Amino acid sequence: MTRTPDPETTMRTERLLSASPREIFAAFERPDVLARWWGPNGFTNTFKQFEFKPGGRWVFTMHGPDGANFANENIFRAIEPDRRLVIEHTTQPRFVLTVTLTPRGDRTHLDWFGEFEDADTAAKVRPIAAPGTEQLLDRLQAVLAAKA
Repeated sequence: MTRTPDPETTMRTERLLSASPREIFAAFERPDVLARWWGPNGFTNTFKQFEFKPGGRWVFTMHGPDGANFANENIFRAIEPDRRLVIEHTTQPRFVLTVTLTPRGDRTHLDWFGEFEDADTAAKVRPIAAPGTEQLLDRLQAVLAAKA
């Protein structure tokens, strides 16, 4: 049975990117590329562990433009090359991110779907995470365009 997503605990955005699913997937699977675009504008990343496989760990620190550091730990729950990723963020705030890539001619539809552990967490995080995700996707688009 498929459960209907609860709008109180979820956050979703979509993009139509001028790149193939393979090119977008490569931007996730290559840590040197991922570190360049992951996070809102002005953020940088230091990856400590990156095991790109189901059950693999991704441990990193996001460095804010103000000098603040944010520790992050994730587990890759599912990896379907060029199609789908499921990443569980195991530190606060806890959430599961599902990224789906669907070919649309010479472009790709990216669906970015996050589900938080509860409505209170989602409400607290949404004002920061929603614009931050849009900035992150802008940064991904720039990385993809630079490779064209």
